[in-house]
Amino acid sequence: MTVNVGVVVRYRKAVTYGVHALLAALEAAGTECEIRFGTTPEETAAEITACGADRILVLWSFYSPDAEAMAAELAAVRELADDPRALHVAGGVHATAEPQHVIDSGWDLAGIGEGESTIVALVEALRAGTPLTAVPGLALRDDDGVALRTGPAPQPPLDAFPSFPAPRRTVGPIEITRGCRYTCRFCQTPFMFGGRFRHRSVDSVREHVRRITAHGLRDVRFITPTSLSYGSPGPDPDLDAVEELLSAVREELPPHGRIFFGSFPSEVRPEHVTPAAMRLLKRYVANDNIIIGAQSGSDRVLAASGRGHGADPVRAAVRIAVAEGFRPNVDFIFGMPGEDATDQRASLALASELADLGARIHTHTFMPLPGTPWRDAEPAFIPLETMRALDRLAQRGDAYGHWRKQAEHSARLAETARAYPRRAPRRRV
Repeated sequence: MTVNVGVVVRYRKAVTYGVHALLAALEAAGTECEIRFGTTPEETAAEITACGADRILVLWSFYSPDAEAMAAELAAVRELADDPRALHVAGGVHATAEPQHVIDSGWDLAGIGEGESTIVALVEALRAGTPLTAVPGLALRDDDGVALRTGPAPQPPLDAFPSFPAPRRTVGPIEITRGCRYTCRFCQTPFMFGGRFRHRSVDSVREHVRRITAHGLRDVRFITPTSLSYGSPGPDPDLDAVEELLSAVREELPPHGRIFFGSFPSEVRPEHVTPAAMRLLKRYVANDNIIIGAQSGSDRVLAASGRGHGADPVRAAVRIAVAEGFRPNVDFIFGMPGEDATDQRASLALASELADLGARIHTHTFMPLPGTPWRDAEPAFIPLETMRALDRLAQRGDAYGHWRKQAEHSARLAETARAYPRRAPRRRV
């Protein structure tokens, strides 16, 4: 007897892209499910109750700083909808890096790694009544509360699954690259998706654009860890591949269509900003700004973090971008491990210099993110003098960001890291 499986999504703006990819995988696999969305805990509980399926997968996705708040929401949803049909599943970078924490926080399952193959296999296992231990990419709670991991989830080519399913509500940016060869010690991306680039083909991107325009939409954006790396396996940009991509997108768009590339939700590495690259973008894109990852003005801190560039390429990138008609938004992270007062002064001096050139500074506070080499690292102290300097930049309109809130998240993440040591024993099913 086949079990009817429904899906309820705890739908949050911050993580829609990942959820869309899972729903797209179900659609591409021909897996028919009743799909419902809850935009609040109360609405999520109501959708669980209203769902007519025999078994219900409740999908949660969140970043590490949101784990505590999402656990409180989960408890509220369970209290409002204590439904034996429901199986609550957490996915994303935090669940991948900290499955034991996720299981201890109340979820039934944690998704480990890339979720497309896992969600398809999970729905099929529930339909057939087969053991979930055969589903790749999961952590399940054993009788003692230990998170037992199944086999690893596969990492298929990006063309294997769309970035989003067909309904208009779920249309979003096109993921053109997954994984990152730049293994920055503070970043979760390369350690979840792998230390190499996997690029979506131009033909697949064309199909996505046709899906977008079929809904009457005209703007196309992209998800990629480093925009100008598209089509390249290594550190150097392949501008011919980038132009092939952008030209193909333009061909698929109506005359009033717009391309946004190198701006949110992606960025550009500073050493990739050359006059030729900026002129190429100028021929195709609608955005008048680009996001450049600087992260620090200290060569010592940049080397320790594994960024692969120093401060000088950042200066050069901003000058070039401004000269070619773009306003750079430049990311800085304060409080990185080992950072001292000299390093912070170097970052503040560079940030002020770049602002004078015409850039806006996007300020961040270092967070010891799970799954990264710096998960257990101690954030550097940010003195009042540095805080005041950042405030002055913001008051001038030259800086923006939520670095104070991130400082609070950083403290909570450090507490979680201490409670769940990296070397905690893990057993595989």
